[in-house]
Amino acid sequence: MNNDFIWTNKPPLHDTRRSLILKSHPEIKKLFGYDWRSKYICVLALLIPHFLLSLSIANMNWVLFLTVCYVFGATLTQSIFLAIHELSHNLFFKNSTANKLFSIFANLPIGVPYAIAFREYHKDHHAHLGVDGRDLDIPTYGEAFITNTTLTKALWMSSQIVMYALRPVLIRPKKIDIYQFVNIVIQILFDIVIVCYWGWRPIQYMLLSILFSGGLHPCAGHFISEHYVFSKYKNDQETFSYYGGLNNLMWNVGYHNEHHDFPNVSGLRLPKLNKIAKKYYDELDVCESWMNAVFTYIFDENIGPFNRVKRVH
Repeated sequence: MNNDFIWTNKPPLHDTRRSLILKSHPEIKKLFGYDWRSKYICVLALLIPHFLLSLSIANMNWVLFLTVCYVFGATLTQSIFLAIHELSHNLFFKNSTANKLFSIFANLPIGVPYAIAFREYHKDHHAHLGVDGRDLDIPTYGEAFITNTTLTKALWMSSQIVMYALRPVLIRPKKIDIYQFVNIVIQILFDIVIVCYWGWRPIQYMLLSILFSGGLHPCAGHFISEHYVFSKYKNDQETFSYYGGLNNLMWNVGYHNEHHDFPNVSGLRLPKLNKIAKKYYDELDVCESWMNAVFTYIFDENIGPFNRVKRVH
């Protein structure tokens, strides 16, 4: 087991590769900006089905209820998470305010107010990738030491979404702005209405769907595959793409090198970006399977929370 992170004094490769790609393919600039289709996909394919499903499970027995939460609820929740990720990059609407307000709306069937806070911390992940104390996508030393055995890695994986949410708030809390305040108030009122009219079962469905979606679930593999270094650290690569079929459900978040190179390109357009700049991405190591990434992370004694690239602040 490793007992320290992979330290480097080199900057991430994304800025350099972006410049090279734009020099070779200036037509990629046509892919920049929001995609008008995103809001309709989000509402019709994710928010409405997830909300209606939460209301339809009141009389299910616990076995069927948990199955629905894992198979459907967790998948829809993870996709909504990634819709909110798209919104954090202003990729649903032209202006920032519209994206913020829509992210508050998209947050409603999740049950827990997080969209605006995520937006602020995610900016740091892109602007300060791997920087100690700034990129809070990386586990802390204490967290890494505690979860560095097969058993504790499995426990951590089963509830990683909890640490993903708590880590930024505990390590570097930020001032609550008006949008975050609105996010919290609107969500609480929405949850109260749900409980008053439909009882606690829909809220239980939402919370279990969150836990499953960020735990031992195929779609949760993207949390691991994106930046954990599974092979020998080489060519300064610290971001890894996945090109499998689950991208169709997850806003193409698997195209993660492409996303970090061009965070202003909608997830719906990332496959086209990859096709145009294919020679730059074909030479990189990739993740073949999100589910395999989860199992490898847990059972490979050479892989663990310290398999992340860090740089000094």
